[in-house]
Amino acid sequence: MKFKMVPIPAGSFLMGSPATEQGRDDDEGPQKNVTVSAFWMGEHEVTFAEWDAFFKNMDVPQTKAIAVDAVSRPTAQYIDLTWGMGRDDRQPTNSMSQAAAIMYCKWLYNQTGVFYRLPTEAEWEYACRAGTTTAYPFGDDAGPLREYDYIKDNSNNKFHKVAQLKPNAWGLYDMLGNLTEWTLDQYDSKAYKTLEDNAKDPLKAAGSRYPRVTRGGSYLTPAKESRCANRISSLADWNKRDPQIPKSRWWLTDGMTIGFRVVRPAVAPSKDEIEKFYQVYLK
Repeated sequence: MKFKMVPIPAGSFLMGSPATEQGRDDDEGPQKNVTVSAFWMGEHEVTFAEWDAFFKNMDVPQTKAIAVDAVSRPTAQYIDLTWGMGRDDRQPTNSMSQAAAIMYCKWLYNQTGVFYRLPTEAEWEYACRAGTTTAYPFGDDAGPLREYDYIKDNSNNKFHKVAQLKPNAWGLYDMLGNLTEWTLDQYDSKAYKTLEDNAKDPLKAAGSRYPRVTRGGSYLTPAKESRCANRISSLADWNKRDPQIPKSRWWLTDGMTIGFRVVRPAVAPSKDEIEKFYQVYLK
């Protein structure tokens, strides 16, 4: 299995949206200047082929890198969570909980010795903007969005193969469409009010399972909500129709619009820090 990572340079940016931005929500401000360290980010959302390298080979001795038990191995999907949209290798994998996405990152780490994780909310917005300060990576007019992302206007109500439309200026595909993506941060509607100006690599540490922050529009999101600064709180309702008792910690029965992409910090944490990170997010 191979996937392409795009280098994202260190830098500073205004996180959030100005009060004048059309479609703005209160949780997007006030804007704060934020500094982000260099990292690598997946060129596109994780695909079914990439996910299956983990999911379908957990019991194969030469690829098994973590203990196979009810905690560390995803249970079988109990229904078709592609909802009839297909499972082509180039289509983005969907309906995963944040824990499932992070376990995939841990599997990658155990396979390669390279630390992978989900992006922080700040990293995600910084990469999405790609050096711009406008509502979209190409300007404030939403018109060209259909050239870059699959949203409600052009998706035909389904997700599509990754990297089919234009990338942003830093070479990242599907940042504002196709699937909404997990970040590491706990969601707090007042987060920017307490965030210090000129903060470096901010992260709202994990607390309760809900709510966490997801970012980017999906194939069902209108253009006005598919903006760089829009924040989306995860909901327990994304798993309300799960028939299992207890409900799965892996699959989201009503999370068909949710996916993820991975990042790799340019400067890796220590082994102890990496193990602590996975313990916190997979407890």
